[in-house]
Amino acid sequence: MSEIKNLKPECIWRNFHALTQVPRPSGHLEKVQQFLLDFAKQAGVEAFKDEADNIVMRKPATPGMENRKTILLQAHMDMVPQKSPESTHDFENDPIEAYVDGEWVRAKGTTLGADDGIGVAAIMAVMEAKDLKHGPVEALITADEETGMFGANGLPENILNADILLNLDSETWGKFVIGSAGGIDVTAEMEYKDAETDPEDAALKITLKGLRGGHSGLEIHEGRANANKLMVRFLREAIVDCEARLASWHGGNMRNAIPFKAEAVITIPKENVEATKELVEEWKARFADEYKTIESGIEFFAEEVETPKNELPEEIQDNIIDAIYSCHDGVVRMIPAYPDVVETSSNLAIIDIENGKASIQILARSSREDMKEYVVNMLESCFNMAGMAVSVSGSYGGWDPNPDSAILNLLKTIYKEQNGEEALVQVDHAGLECSVILGKYPGMDVVSLGPTLRSPHTTTERCLIHTVAPFWELLKKALEVVDEK
Repeated sequence: MSEIKNLKPECIWRNFHALTQVPRPSGHLEKVQQFLLDFAKQAGVEAFKDEADNIVMRKPATPGMENRKTILLQAHMDMVPQKSPESTHDFENDPIEAYVDGEWVRAKGTTLGADDGIGVAAIMAVMEAKDLKHGPVEALITADEETGMFGANGLPENILNADILLNLDSETWGKFVIGSAGGIDVTAEMEYKDAETDPEDAALKITLKGLRGGHSGLEIHEGRANANKLMVRFLREAIVDCEARLASWHGGNMRNAIPFKAEAVITIPKENVEATKELVEEWKARFADEYKTIESGIEFFAEEVETPKNELPEEIQDNIIDAIYSCHDGVVRMIPAYPDVVETSSNLAIIDIENGKASIQILARSSREDMKEYVVNMLESCFNMAGMAVSVSGSYGGWDPNPDSAILNLLKTIYKEQNGEEALVQVDHAGLECSVILGKYPGMDVVSLGPTLRSPHTTTERCLIHTVAPFWELLKKALEVVDEK
């Protein structure tokens, strides 16, 4: 799979390939941190790990360019660990198997990690290059961006000196991002005393899989199916029509990914087994029809399993099912000034119900703090009615756009000179670390950019090969012609 090393520009693809060989799922970054420190030592640049487990690098200016503004190149080192059902990949130990598929680079059975490995590879290319002209350059490669921006949130306020921040975590070439939404994690929890299952009852494991999933910031507006929301529709009818009782439910595994799989175990009177299986087939056909232009691989099926000893008490079950059913998922509102961009959304991301504990995790996003608060209050009201305790964590603010940014205007000029067309300037719904970093270093002038990626956070994640070279050329030119201080 080393064919990606032969792609151009070689300096980026070689470094990206090296990253694919180092396990780096969120929460398990020791190997990639050491890899980056070893790389910096070999490249001859200063590097250290800060108190929040971020890697900071510094490269002095090319002789004669010491008076230029200092540019901070920023990306995150962690990747979302998603794999296909048939994959045996171990994200903590196995390398990513990247390969060329026509005009794209993909991974075999897993996420590719181009989000944000391509950004990290570009930073590595700058740090090791001997022929670039540039002023002082700093690099910030943050830890655990995907699970809560922990590295950015823990970033010390006295270690960076840059005037300009170039975030390399955007996913469409030719688009410069100058603002992004804030976000907050909402968790509803409950402990309950299990009820004993009728030993005469049968049990079915209901599996929903094969959905596209996706990035809850970039693709929440596309109408993709949420496995948890589809599952609750079936379960509610199975409870009403087939006397089903819920024993367990597990759906989704990442707060910022649209869930593509859910599994539930239900108990039912033996005489209702066939009727329940028929209901599964009816819902499978209904889902396929509802999503026929969006989802093509929906699998929904029932398997007979050993009857569990316990199930949810009926009242608790009904309250939780009602709350999940009524919980908002998807777009709440578009930005009035940018009607093609989502302003506010919520993603019903993770459900875990079993053994006396129920936990539901939702990621709410908004570019307005008042709307973010509205969604939190809406979700809290919904789950409080089910008797669940609601807590919030990991809040980060939005990044307010500055259309008069000097670095934005410079990048737009370079882009037009190199590509013969105007770049798109946009505010994104996906959360970027820029807002957090700006909170600590408010004087920086900020733009986010990158080559084209599609379907990050899924097993169909891919990088468009021909967009990497112009991205690199623009980055090099920006380093060369950046303004004096």
